Amino acid sequence: MKRNKPNHSPFDRLSSGASLGGKVTEFADNEEIYAQGAPAPTLFFIQRGGVRLSTRTKHQPSAVTGILGVNDFFGELCLAGYPLRLSTAVALKPSSIRVIKKGKMFELLRKKTKASNALVGHLLSSVKKYRDHVAELLTSSAEQRLATVLLRLAHLDESGPPVAEIAVIHHQILAEMVGTTRPRINLFMNRFRKLGYIDYDGGLEVRQSLRKVLRGQKKPAAA
Repeated sequence: MKRNKPNHSPFDRLSSGASLGGKVTEFADNEEIYAQGAPAPTLFFIQRGGVRLSTRTKHQPSAVTGILGVNDFFGELCLAGYPLRLSTAVALKPSSIRVIKKGKMFELLRKKTKASNALVGHLLSSVKKYRDHVAELLTSSAEQRLATVLLRLAHLDESGPPVAEIAVIHHQILAEMVGTTRPRINLFMNRFRKLGYIDYDGGLEVRQSLRKVLRGQKKPAAA
């Protein structure tokens, strides 16, 4: 079976070359890294493990807004002037995370190096992801949103490998990411498996054929 390519970030050269500074902190499985509404003087770089981001509103339960892995940054909105955290970050498993003061990152930006250009690209990419997520909530069915989430978690683009593997994610977390219920996630996942779009083999195998759900080649279930 072909495995997915490593999750390369624009910061690969930065993490292995010029120093990011800051201190590497170890977090246990399910340990909170920061809470929504807390002061935001730092950003974070995942060197090992994974992180779940969730956001709550006054009248709605907490919703998962991101699942991040090695070489991902998070908390970067502090660089855009946000004084407080807009989400809660929790370690998905034992994780090594570099904590970087925003002042240090601003120093890097002022140097106008390839690394600083990569940071700008990352911030623009983050804005696009947030915009795309809102558009999907407004225009896609729950089944299509689940397919999109699985493809993103597997880092599968149309030019990528035919199959990629990710860690099995609890269906309740997927439900929160998609904006639906756990029973409906169970229904969709079973359907995807029967159609050969996904499979379980220790991890969760995601196949490019799952894109058929997005392209309308299979009529999606109602949201």
